[in-house]
Amino acid sequence: MLVRKWHRFGPIVVGLSSASVLAVWAQAPQHTTATYDDWTLRCDMTGAVKKCDLVQTTQAQGQPVSLIAVGRPSKTEPLRIIFQVPINVWLPSGVRLATDKGSDLVSATFKRCLDGGCLADAELKDDVVKKLRSETENGKLLYIDAAQKEMALPVSFRGFAVAFDALVKQTQDKQ
Repeated sequence: MLVRKWHRFGPIVVGLSSASVLAVWAQAPQHTTATYDDWTLRCDMTGAVKKCDLVQTTQAQGQPVSLIAVGRPSKTEPLRIIFQVPINVWLPSGVRLATDKGSDLVSATFKRCLDGGCLADAELKDDVVKKLRSETENGKLLYIDAAQKEMALPVSFRGFAVAFDALVKQTQDKQ
């Protein structure tokens, strides 16, 4: 059985050179998360810069299997969606996020593979965000494995609209 659960892929290391900056910075949360049904909004403060993204992770037997993240690398860059799937993939196929009825919402090209999985990303256009916000049924993350077999991992859109609104609000507050 697959379970969606937030999982942090790697620590954040921050160095500060001034004791006064450290005292002020220590008063504010350095890392916050908020859960909206099956999506998690996570924000990190690095100095005066706030970075936030939405995340949904699928796990099997307590291990992360896939990750979907939505966010902006910086305030001036477009919204992006990132997919992480296991390393045993057929790279030319890319990855697709689709509804359970088979309608593709977004597709992405694999960019690189690391020990933890293969990563694909794409720009998330306004019309796609609108579709994601309106989805009420579950969806699936589709890719082809190295043996040329189509793989489908479950994705929940439950809570996406509210979580996305929170992401927009957080990134407008301070970045």
